[in-house]
Order: sequence, then structure tokens, then C-alpha cells
Amino acid sequence: MLSILPREGTVTTVRIMRELRDALSFSEEEHARLAFRRTEDGGTQWEADGIGDVDVIIGPRAHTLICESLERLNKEKKFKEDYLSVWEKFVVPKVEVEA
Repeated sequence: MLSILPREGTVTTVRIMRELRDALSFSEEEHARLAFRRTEDGGTQWEADGIGDVDVIIGPRAHTLICESLERLNKEKKFKEDYLSVWEKFVVPKVEVEA
């Protein structure tokens, strides 16, 4: 989701996106517990049991910005398969509610 968040906008939207990026990023403690390391083929491995699920609170304005970003990518035909699970979590429920 980090790659689709807008990087510019109003002061308010930039602050909201900064807070969301921070919430979606790893903390120092999480980074240490996951013990990231490079593999010989250039990939990345980590300790799968290092951290469980993490709840991230997404407010209504951030939710709208995520939906708008996904809808824009879809309209511009720049939508990637990587975005599909985010689309299904954010846009599909919105469409079903509005229908």
C-alpha cells in the first residue's frame, strides 16, 4: 500500500499520509525482532515468528485517499496485480455499500 499513497496534496492530506506511512513501517523494535538478512541471490529473509499481526488504524480521510489512489490507478490503466488485495479491502466493500 505504501507505493500507492499520494506524496503531495494539501497540508492536511500530506500529514495524514505521513502518519499512515509511519504506522505501516517497521519500528526499530520490530526490525530487530524480524532480523532481516540478505540471501545469496539478493533477496531478503526474516524471522517469520518475529512479530504477529499488527493492527493499523486507518481513519476515514486516509481511507478515502487510499480509495481515490486505487481508483485513479485503475482509471489510468496503471493498476498492478500487487494492488489487488488492497483494492479488495478498501474499494470493493465501498462499492458494495453504495450499490
